[in-house]
Amino acid sequence: MNPLDGVFREAWELWKGHWRHFATIALVVYVVVALIGILLVASLGLLGALLALLVTLAGAFWLQGTLIEAVRDVRDGRADLSVKATFERVLPRLNRIALAGIVLAVAIGLGFILFVVPGLFLMTIWLMVIPAIVLEDRGLGEAFDRSRELVRGNGWNLFLVIILTFILIIGVSLALRILLSPLEDWIAGLIADLLGNTIVAPFAVVVWTLSYYRLRAREQLTEAPAAAAGEFRA
Repeated sequence: MNPLDGVFREAWELWKGHWRHFATIALVVYVVVALIGILLVASLGLLGALLALLVTLAGAFWLQGTLIEAVRDVRDGRADLSVKATFERVLPRLNRIALAGIVLAVAIGLGFILFVVPGLFLMTIWLMVIPAIVLEDRGLGEAFDRSRELVRGNGWNLFLVIILTFILIIGVSLALRILLSPLEDWIAGLIADLLGNTIVAPFAVVVWTLSYYRLRAREQLTEAPAAAAGEFRA
């Protein structure tokens, strides 16, 4: 049985009930990262642009980590944490999240350069790195090992979830571009980026975080009979 069956439906229900909460978190990160990038470029030129790229990369994983915490909070049907409290929960792990994000981006990016397939493979086996840091408080190296443990045996199922998520993101992005085509290009681009980063990206994180919970539940179900058998033999 595929533990990821129905994960998009579950994600849609969760996102639909709390999309304002998720979008607010995403908007905060989007604005902060954009302002830092503008200041770096304005003050340091080309070097600032390179640093802004790193800030944007770190910001993407900061957003992922914060949204993961938000998903944990709202899985019971209500948001117990405010937006500020959600960010505060993630703050102690932010250094690990940022470092893991840079490692992931570099390794997966190189994998895509090497004929795409290695990048897809690494993306699949390491998709649970950030959830492992946020939800299990794993160390940097531990998180990569933990991700492989969770994914083992369901790599193809998770790969399909990743592909469907990207198809959804691309489809929504194209639809936004078409709807906004009567506007000036830069205005259309700005609105599309804003909506993509604050509405669509959170949904993707919700899907992947719920996938983590499902893989963890499957792991626990697998371990329970083994533990029971061990106790019986003892």
